[in-house]
Amino acid sequence: MYGLRQARQHWALIPELALLQPLPKPELTFLIRNRLPGLLLDVSGMPPSGFAIYTLSDPRDLRHVRYVGQTRLPRRRLLQHLNCARLWLPDEVPWWFGSPELRPLYEWIRALHREEYRLPAMLVTAWTGSIGEARLAERELILQHLADQHELLNFERELLARQSPLL
Repeated sequence: MYGLRQARQHWALIPELALLQPLPKPELTFLIRNRLPGLLLDVSGMPPSGFAIYTLSDPRDLRHVRYVGQTRLPRRRLLQHLNCARLWLPDEVPWWFGSPELRPLYEWIRALHREEYRLPAMLVTAWTGSIGEARLAERELILQHLADQHELLNFERELLARQSPLL
């Protein structure tokens, strides 16, 4: 029987194809399950309680943030991001995005995955006690990363670009 081990060995022999071909869903599940503990990092220095403020980055450069979010359950949210990107499907026009504002994020995750099957890293930067505090902290972090010239994929970036700057 052709198993996961044989599939990994096959793709390792043809690196050019590995960049182009999505992994079959069982192989992708195996990959995510093995890499997830190293991709979810809490750097807040706080006990996990309430709402997590997090960033998504390329694991090769964690300082170059691409997305800022907030969630009660970071591990589950990272898995949701990966699932919504549907990494097992081919690269035709991604018709499955329910929210057009999230399309750039999931296209970035798919592009990252095409490069040696990389997955985004999630860094929890803070914990807040309420949803109101979480929304405020998320927005402040978005503004901070935009000020640092990071190419965020958050929808809020578009909203802020439309606003007139105050003198």
